[in-house]
Amino acid sequence: MLDLLKTFTGCPAGALHQLVLPHVTLILYPSADSVVILDASTLNLVRVLTFGEIYPGTQHLNQTISCVAVDSAMKVIVASMDTHIAAWLLSGNNTWRIHSSISLQDSDPVTALDCRSGLLSVGSQNGLSVYTLILENDLPTWSKKWEARVATPSLAKFAPTLAFIATISHHDNLVRLYSTTSGRLVQNIPHPRFVTDLMWRFSQESRSDDPALYTITSDSTLRIFLPVIDAPHRLQLHASLDLFSSLPFLIAAKLGSHPRKSTVVWLDKEVVRRTIKAVLASAAKDASPQVKRLREIDEEGWDLFVRALGDGSMLVSAVANIDRRPPTLIRQFSLSHTSSNVLSQLPSHLYLFPHPDVTSLTMVTSTPLTTFKVSPLAFFDGQAAGLDLNAKGLNRLSHEESKIRRLVRTPAGRGVAVVRADGGEVWRVIEGGSQLARGRRWSNADHVVVLDGGRLLATYSSETSILTLHSEPISTLTVLSITSLFSAPSKTAHECIVGLTSDSSIVYICVDSNLNPTLRLHSKNNLPLAQPPKLIIPVDPMSWSRDSSLEEHDTLLSISDDGELSFWIAEDGTPSGWRCTGKVKTGRKEFALASCSSAKKSVLVVQLPGGQELTIWDSKESEFASGLEHRRIFSTSEHINDLDWTSTPDNQSILAIGFTHHVELLCQQRKTYFNDDPAWAICWKVDIRDYISYPIRDSIWLANGSFLIAAGHQLFLFGQKARQKDQEPLFQYVARHNGPLEDYHPQMLLQCLLWGKVELVKQIIVALSLIVKAIYEDPTQDFHWNAFPVEQYLRGQPDETVFSRHMVETLIEQIESRPLPHLTPNEHAFLLVLIQTTLEIEEQRRALDANGLRYVISMRSFYILNRRVTSDPSSPRSNGAIPRSTGWRERLRYRDMIWAFHSESQELLLSTSTAACSGRMLWSDARALGVFIWLNSVESLKAHMEVIARNEYMAGDNRDPIACSLFYFALGKVKLVHGLWKQAAWHKEQAIMLRFLANDFTQPKQKTAALKNAYALLGKQRFEYAAAFFLLGGSLKDAVHVCLRHLSDFQLAIALARVVEGGSDGPVLRDILHDTVIHTAFREGNRWLGSWAFWMLNRRDLAVRILVTPLRDIADALDIQVVEIGEPHYDDPSLALLFSQLRSKTLQTAKGTSEISGRSEFNFVLQIARVFCRMGCHALALDLVRSWSFERPSISVPAPTEPQPTPYATFRRSLALDHKLGRRPSIMIDMDIGSPSLTRRASPERSLVKVPTQETIKEESDLLARKAGLGSLLKSAKQDVQVPEFSMDSFSF
Repeated sequence: MLDLLKTFTGCPAGALHQLVLPHVTLILYPSADSVVILDASTLNLVRVLTFGEIYPGTQHLNQTISCVAVDSAMKVIVASMDTHIAAWLLSGNNTWRIHSSISLQDSDPVTALDCRSGLLSVGSQNGLSVYTLILENDLPTWSKKWEARVATPSLAKFAPTLAFIATISHHDNLVRLYSTTSGRLVQNIPHPRFVTDLMWRFSQESRSDDPALYTITSDSTLRIFLPVIDAPHRLQLHASLDLFSSLPFLIAAKLGSHPRKSTVVWLDKEVVRRTIKAVLASAAKDASPQVKRLREIDEEGWDLFVRALGDGSMLVSAVANIDRRPPTLIRQFSLSHTSSNVLSQLPSHLYLFPHPDVTSLTMVTSTPLTTFKVSPLAFFDGQAAGLDLNAKGLNRLSHEESKIRRLVRTPAGRGVAVVRADGGEVWRVIEGGSQLARGRRWSNADHVVVLDGGRLLATYSSETSILTLHSEPISTLTVLSITSLFSAPSKTAHECIVGLTSDSSIVYICVDSNLNPTLRLHSKNNLPLAQPPKLIIPVDPMSWSRDSSLEEHDTLLSISDDGELSFWIAEDGTPSGWRCTGKVKTGRKEFALASCSSAKKSVLVVQLPGGQELTIWDSKESEFASGLEHRRIFSTSEHINDLDWTSTPDNQSILAIGFTHHVELLCQQRKTYFNDDPAWAICWKVDIRDYISYPIRDSIWLANGSFLIAAGHQLFLFGQKARQKDQEPLFQYVARHNGPLEDYHPQMLLQCLLWGKVELVKQIIVALSLIVKAIYEDPTQDFHWNAFPVEQYLRGQPDETVFSRHMVETLIEQIESRPLPHLTPNEHAFLLVLIQTTLEIEEQRRALDANGLRYVISMRSFYILNRRVTSDPSSPRSNGAIPRSTGWRERLRYRDMIWAFHSESQELLLSTSTAACSGRMLWSDARALGVFIWLNSVESLKAHMEVIARNEYMAGDNRDPIACSLFYFALGKVKLVHGLWKQAAWHKEQAIMLRFLANDFTQPKQKTAALKNAYALLGKQRFEYAAAFFLLGGSLKDAVHVCLRHLSDFQLAIALARVVEGGSDGPVLRDILHDTVIHTAFREGNRWLGSWAFWMLNRRDLAVRILVTPLRDIADALDIQVVEIGEPHYDDPSLALLFSQLRSKTLQTAKGTSEISGRSEFNFVLQIARVFCRMGCHALALDLVRSWSFERPSISVPAPTEPQPTPYATFRRSLALDHKLGRRPSIMIDMDIGSPSLTRRASPERSLVKVPTQETIKEESDLLARKAGLGSLLKSAKQDVQVPEFSMDSFSF
């Protein structure tokens, strides 16, 4: 999703080093206190080795690495800084690890290094020494072999035979040869000029083991030294290649007598020969002159040299017969010469390396660092096409090795300032965010802002209190005591500058552009707050700064000492110049970090004793939403250092949380109907430990979803690579996980079914079948869905569709064979369930009512998802090691059970539930489905408990009577259990149970015996059997207590109470509801369970109110004490669906509805609409706010001649949200006429929303309502309470 696109690791100041591996060639160079390793063919970063890994004390020192050496045989890199030497080893898994270290004496810094085959030569200020690598207990150490006091070496290199060490010094023009074994000076080789480089040549074809030595002097003359025949340990000059000897006369004459400097390099003979042989093998039948030339080079064995000239051309020279002994026939000649400007500028260093393509070579030049792909056929023929530019770095700047302190971007992220220890520079974002271009530089500034995409820069000096705009000409403005400075979008040609002062004043500065950009102080104000805020930060403008219209958006976020968030917008004409647009109370104090996104999502980091708490808050705070969306505790080992927001084109926020070595990207997750997944989740993780060990100094979002990380003195640009099929772009990923859903998505289909849009679902399924059929017939087609118009969600009239069983079965078969894109396996299974369920709705439309349908959908989804989790080897239920986010659920949600409770088709639901359990429902199944919660008929309860008892007995192979005793005793069938014990001859307790159950338990004596046995079983922790004996002893209350306290199963307690007491109004059942169920509902914030409990307690007014009213208000109205109240879960759109059903169902519910103010109902509907948007069902949110009716319940007597509607027709009208549907259904009288009247809360003030075309109807005050009788209730119930009109600004779609 985010890959490393570009690194800015600095340009090499000196020579490069190489490490040739089988499949890649690495180049290395020092940069500040690190060694940078790049891929030679692409310049892609491989690794940055930091000196602080081995010597942590050097991290804060302003020192640089002076020398680097590579041992290619052992794959060891050695670097030195001052008197310290560090070594790293490339291990077998291509990772770099610390190898060893050496520390020299003080005041003897290292000046030269070379390492080969376990030998290390160290040149220092005081001389030259050689170390040998020793392995002691697998721990590599270096043992000094010898040390010699010599002239300070600036370069030292081992001969290929390890017999000699050649050194040069800045103090003279000598090349010195030392014996590797003894350190004895073997030879001094004088040169007419200063020697800049030397290299040893070794050829397998030479008859002698003595290599040749090449030296290069400051005039770019290369000299060839070969061993003396009679004294092979001494070298003598045999040839020299200077500029004029290499060039043809006409070309040399054009360069003049003082040509510009050139660069010459010897081409490694073995590398060139392997490549030429590969080219010749692929062109064996080619007789072109280019092929003939390569064949001649191969056959003659020439040594090749490349010289880069000042005009950008390249000259290839050859020297023949170097390997001949004696080398008397050495001759040199020019092989080819390219045209000018092949190179853009004269490099100081040039190298030729192997290429991954064996028929090509890699040429690397510096500075700037540039890599070419070399085609030998064209290159050695002098053609410019022989060089193909692969990558190019930037020119070297003196300050680029200065440590980075922070990053500052423009409002839209199209420019960024890199603030370093000694100044900094500006970079512009180019090429769609995949590249950065370096701009102007500054020095000595305390605060920096970037404007106009990086084209303008402003700096502030605290010492002079002057703000400087670096324009042409420079503009300055004096502003005192600036503590923070940032840029913000503006409606003018240039962005504005906002500064915060030490006294919390806000300075608003405009950039005028009459002729030249100039600074102008627009205003200086304080926020209109009672107390100064603890923190003022800018609201991230990454989203709305893209909008050219620039509608009003918040600019600042202030945070008070008690954690209250306040959003501010600049507004002219007000005394303070700032207007507050909203507040959120977080209750967080002592926060360490804070940030706010374009969508007004705020993140706070608070330090806790056990770590750090990160919370994300939404600005939409009401009695139905605290604003808290996400909470996560990070351990003390994960310290949060940075927070930064960006926004997608559709205004979805992405949060980057910066840690020491990695950054986590959080995006908002779409809410699902069945799972309580976190509202925010990690969508990607950027870890730089694979590249560098520096800690992250800062990280920041840039335009187009690019992400910039600063570590040490280096920059890492991350982004989406172009057109990768195996990866999804970040913005597309975020939109898919949080944006609007496709019409065919199972969550959208589910909500449409729940809200009665069956015809629309049928249309979607038919349209889906046509697309899937076309793809099935032609697999080359891509899946493309044409979204349904929003009007089809709002229409409500059924359309004729070709919806049949054959079509559905064919569609299911085709989807199973070829799954739809962007759906998870669980979503695929869910989609198939909903398609099949829609077919059954169509075929059984007269047998199942709306609430029954909702229960069936949820029940089938419950089983299919659990079945998938069980079959997944990584799921917890199947004993896997990795838990899934969509895991095993023990039961249906209480929400789904309540649908069945309010259904009129319970017998059909019971048979459907039994069929889902393979026809044999056990108690675990009944508890999972909540059967004894939603069954209303006492006869059905008893009959079904007997079925469960029989199934429990038949479930085991041994037919254990203990398994069913509890249920049969509840039914009073003791004799039946006695008969079952007669058949349990295998059971060790058979004899004693037969004697015991033969007694008459209607007698007090036998009841007492049963109770004693129950207590004995409790002591043995046989809790379910103990509950059975309590029932046998006639103590239902004790049996229920065992279920609640020891079995933690209040459903079993309810089932026993309802069956034994023979109804739903027994004292034991009421105690369970009062003391357990209601407390559980409040503790878990479960409004569905609370509504059911109040309904069972015949407090149906509270059953309605709890769906809308805050739980604390409900708890205060109860006659029982509620100690713990959980989070208010208003994130379920079905709450509105149940509320629309119950609010006018009975007189009690009408009483409860009238106690809910119009403002509360208004905010409740807004909250449900936002939940729909969080679920991706934006069209349903729009349908809800368009069709919701705020009319108060009315009472009427139904006419006896009115025909009863069919269940399916009732389902179609169940919402009754359309204003065209008129009055609500009649109210059932379920309360005493003489009972005290309701307490009604005031509706919102009429001044909140203007309704000019209607006359305001004043609501009764709470006092009058409390004094009113039944007539007042009926009067208030008939009134249409006026509520504020909807404003789309209240939503955050």
